[in-house]
Amino acid sequence: MRFSLISTLLAFGTLSQAAFNKGAINAFNRVHPRRYDERRAAAPAPEQPAFEKRSKSKFLNKHSEKFVVNGSAIPEVKFDVGESYAGLLPISQDPDEERKLYFWFFPSTNPKAKKEEVVIWLNGGPGCSSLSGLLTENGPFLWQEGTLAPVPNTYSWTNLTNVIWIEQPVGVGYSQGKPNITNEVELGKQFIGFWKNFIDTFELKGATTYITGESYAGYYVPYIADAFITANDDDYYKLGGVAINDPIIGDGTLQQQAVIFPYIEYWSNLFYLNQTYTNALRWTHQHCGYEKYLKKYGTFPPPEEKFPVLPDPYADTNPKSNYTCDIFDYAYAAALESNPCFNIYHITDTCPHVYSQLGIVNQGDYSPPGAKVYFNRTDVKKALNAPIDQTWYQCTPNKVFGFGDPNSNRSDTSLAPAQNDVLKRVIEHTNNTIIGVGRLDFLLPPNGTLFAIQNATWNGKKGFQKYPQDKEFYVPFHNDYNGGRLSEEGIVGQWGEERGLTWYEVQLAGHELPGYTAGAGYRVVEKLLGRIKNLGTIENFTTQKGNFQGNPHERDFSVVNPLGLPWGHGFTYA
Repeated sequence: MRFSLISTLLAFGTLSQAAFNKGAINAFNRVHPRRYDERRAAAPAPEQPAFEKRSKSKFLNKHSEKFVVNGSAIPEVKFDVGESYAGLLPISQDPDEERKLYFWFFPSTNPKAKKEEVVIWLNGGPGCSSLSGLLTENGPFLWQEGTLAPVPNTYSWTNLTNVIWIEQPVGVGYSQGKPNITNEVELGKQFIGFWKNFIDTFELKGATTYITGESYAGYYVPYIADAFITANDDDYYKLGGVAINDPIIGDGTLQQQAVIFPYIEYWSNLFYLNQTYTNALRWTHQHCGYEKYLKKYGTFPPPEEKFPVLPDPYADTNPKSNYTCDIFDYAYAAALESNPCFNIYHITDTCPHVYSQLGIVNQGDYSPPGAKVYFNRTDVKKALNAPIDQTWYQCTPNKVFGFGDPNSNRSDTSLAPAQNDVLKRVIEHTNNTIIGVGRLDFLLPPNGTLFAIQNATWNGKKGFQKYPQDKEFYVPFHNDYNGGRLSEEGIVGQWGEERGLTWYEVQLAGHELPGYTAGAGYRVVEKLLGRIKNLGTIENFTTQKGNFQGNPHERDFSVVNPLGLPWGHGFTYA
């Protein structure tokens, strides 16, 4: 039976008053202890995890010693971040290779993290540095926007396993050499050349690798994973799984233009657009065929035929290239009028803009006059074994797919991984692929990503056969002793899983999901590594001591959403 998301939303939106009242009562009938419970708050604060010195390193050898970073001598960081290694490695085994990628590698102190296990993190762009992810999302220390100084990250992924942040492709961050790629296949070949050198340097042959990232890494991660699979060499390229959040994996028009009006409607109380403008957006949504498209193809299971590619509203060959159908930018302009500090990555932000130590990349980024970008400081470069004469950009102005020319109009020529068999091969090879989104992400609204998945085939069927939001995403209750890094807890969203692919949504996360919702991002990595069975399991973090979850059998599951609102917000990078 074909199941329409539109009817699902109507069903959610018509919960009875009795159900609402019951939900409202139960909302205050918590069986889980709150973090301010006096009995628990009085307990002594434990030491922050993952900042201990090793008596003997498993990774230090004659090849890796030149990459050692002094964890107690990183500028502005007033604590020891522990063992790490950073520097440049070439993208091939050619002794004259000039193209090199920069990395920062942190071994884990978790005894469950075997030496032969590594998680790769990649930011997107294309052309953005993965060090921004380390410093603001999931690294062992954080210096997030608007904060005074670096703080330890209780939810660092290094608490779970060994993690490496890599600046790629060539042309990004501290990486060296002139870009010479035009597509993702070439990018994958260069990456696995670098990875072979990394494995040899740190004596990691046979290690299981998990590849993660966000945004435009929706291209990077599947294509690099596919390069691992194609190499067919478990000594260097043993792939354990992949996880990407808020990714561009399909057609850009579908992922942005077609779904933006239902997204605006779902968050209408937040955008607060006047009725005239809202009606104009609705007319555009209908006139450009987006509404009919969503109704026809937004079903579970999806139609068997391939979804037709929507016209690009910016293309010169499109008869509607007067931008009539550029509803995304119309909505964005209106949002900026309503909220001049509107954040396309996290729509609840309001004025003022907060200072970022990583510099200005997008509208809304703020850097006061005379401020120095952190990774451009000479003392930072020296501490991190980075090239002193390199100007570091959070997102390079040079075109990484255009031979480094900032004026080039060339872009990535590859199809998105959900538009060909790349994502299919990765899912079928690993049966451990996780894709998730934050519902506060305007740049890539959640249902655009889900729509892209519905147009893909894997493990014998096309798309999800039922709406993958039937289970609750649970983040464990816990004590937070680190005021500089707090995590949400309890039910934070929904998830579903079919045929080796897990899909999840987090209600209060933005585009940079691990940065906005620390516990949810941490939980996803626990799932990726096989430490927990699914995202709904009601049990402690695997690195957590004590029992804070209460008795799960006492929980009332009868009302999923006491407000009677649709979680799916209409079926409606970066």
